[in-house]
Formats: sequence, structure tokens, C-alpha cells
Amino acid sequence: MTPHRQDALMAVAAFAVGVLLLAGAYDHSKGVPVQLFLVPLAVTCVGVVIRRRRPVTAFVIGVVALAADASMGPSLGTAVVFTDNIYAATLYGPRKLMTALLRVTPLWPLAAGVAAGLQTQSWAWGTVMGFQVGLITVMPVASAAIVRNLRDNARQAALMAEYDRRAAITAERNRMARELHDMVANHFSAIAIQSSAVLSRTDLDARSVRQIMESIRENSVQGMAEMRGMIGLLRAEGATEALRPSLTEVDDLVKRTGVTAVVDVQGTPRDLPPAVDLAGYRIVQESLTNALKHGSAPVSVAIDYRPDELVLTIDNPVTDRPRDLPGARAGLIGMKERATLLGGTFEAGPCERGWRVTATLST
Repeated sequence: MTPHRQDALMAVAAFAVGVLLLAGAYDHSKGVPVQLFLVPLAVTCVGVVIRRRRPVTAFVIGVVALAADASMGPSLGTAVVFTDNIYAATLYGPRKLMTALLRVTPLWPLAAGVAAGLQTQSWAWGTVMGFQVGLITVMPVASAAIVRNLRDNARQAALMAEYDRRAAITAERNRMARELHDMVANHFSAIAIQSSAVLSRTDLDARSVRQIMESIRENSVQGMAEMRGMIGLLRAEGATEALRPSLTEVDDLVKRTGVTAVVDVQGTPRDLPPAVDLAGYRIVQESLTNALKHGSAPVSVAIDYRPDELVLTIDNPVTDRPRDLPGARAGLIGMKERATLLGGTFEAGPCERGWRVTATLST
């Protein structure tokens, strides 16, 4: 059932209850035909029909109907239905209207009580009148304001939860993108360059060709293994460190890449936090890939284990030879993101030897 149909049925029920109240509590001494009281009752019930679509209009016609009913001698039915008119205006109307009603409605019982007390010369009756007016004005407005604030808070909490969810998804996508880029680019770049060498050079002997093909196969197998590992991590319920590469494997990384490099380990090697160890490995891996694609040998890799930080410095000469290798230009961005997420620093740019990458990671 739609909300509008619910409001229509509520209006019919309210009118029926109002008629019963009017029939049971009508005072014939007023001298006003009972049928006239049905008019303001029906008008307030029309406000119930449009309570969600036109809450301000429902409130206005409710006030008019209540005033007309009071001028003939107030009836209980119209007053009861009016409570829904003012409740809907507070709940569904503009927030400014709710604020105004919260400020004004407490004055209505006071004014009604004083007026009734002066007219009847009985402050007891004035107190009763003020209490009754408060029941049909202050109570609906206060309860609607509470419900509205609870709904707004729930909506705000849901909105913030959605923002947090989207931020978490974005962060996870960025992390996955960095991992996939660093994982695939190194192996595929080595395969592309080594296969290009085989195809472009005719002076290679069988032994050299075999060595290159073995390196291509090793990069292919290793790349497939790391891709399977990544897919396994994405499918797994919990995190696992089984396939996480480490800086202790840099020598094997250099061998698989196929670039001539000198690895210099300074300080005392030690176990690093998993995030730092992985970030350091990926930064070295991406730097070797960039050297293979855009530079020339030899590459210098310095790994400095300091007391509170790990410093990585990778230098390589640059070359003007064009390399027909497509790239997303995401390598430097990914390395900087890795260092920044761990509270470290990252710099990359020209140096005396050609190109230098320096990353400092807090341990």
C-alpha cells in the first residue's frame, strides 16, 4: 500500500472517529446545529489526506478549521484530527516551519489558559484549558520534531557510512591497481625487451638466444605465479603472507629482470614490517623496470637499513634510444603512493648518473 493511500484511509478513519466523538459529546445547549461541526471536521480530514504531499497546506487549513470550530464552540473530534495536521507540518514541512512551531506553540497554551481564566474568573478552568491546548499543539510538535531529528541523524549516519564505504572501495582499488601494475609490468617489460632483442638482432649465437629464451620463460612463469597468488588473495577470506615478496629476494628479482645491476646492502639487514618490506620490494622492482625500459646498464641499487628507517636509492644511466613499449605512466605515481601511505618520502628525477629514485620508509 502506498503512503498516499494510507493517508486517505487514515483520513476516512479520522472522520468516522470524529463523528462518533461529536455524536457522543455534543452539547445541544449551544444552539448550533450539529451538522455545522461536520464542516471543520471534514476540512481537517482533508489535511490528513494531503499530509505528506502538502504539509504546509494541511496545517493552514487545519488552523482555519480549528478556529471555525472554536467559534461555534470547540468540539473534541476536530481538535483531535488537528493534532495530525500540526504533527505532519512539523515532520514533513520545511525545517524553518518546524523551528517556528517549536518556538510559538508553547505560547498558545499560556495564552489560552490566561484568556479562559480571565473570561471565567476561574484560574482552575484556565489551567485546564491551557493543558488541553498544550495537548493538541505542543505535544504533536515536540514528538514530530523528535522523530524528524532521529530520521535526519539516521540519514546522516547512512550517508557517512556510504561515504566511508566508497572511500574504502577506492582505497582498495588503488591498492590492487598498484599491486597489479608492479607485479605485471616488471615481468612483461622484461619479456617484451628480451623478445625484441631476439627478433631484431641477427648476430646472436644459439647459446645467447637460449639464455634469453630461458629468461623470458622464467619471467612468464613467475608472472603467472604472482597473478595466481593475487587472485588467491582476492578470493580468500583472510589475509595471507605466503606469497608476499621480500627485499631479501632482490638478487633474484635482478636476475629475472635481466638488467645488469649492482646491489649494495648497507647496515644490518633485519625483519621489516610486512607493509614496509612489500613496499620496498615493489619500489625496487618498478625502478628496475623503468631502467630496463628507459635507461641503460649498469643499475645501482642501494638498500640502507637505518635504525628507524629504510632508505632505497636506485640510480641508472638514461638513453635516448626509443623503446616501443606501451605504459600507463603509473609507476612513479604508485611508488610515491606506497611511500606516502607508510609515512615516508619519495623522490625521482635526474642526477649525475642519469636518473635516481630515492625512497625513505619509516620502520
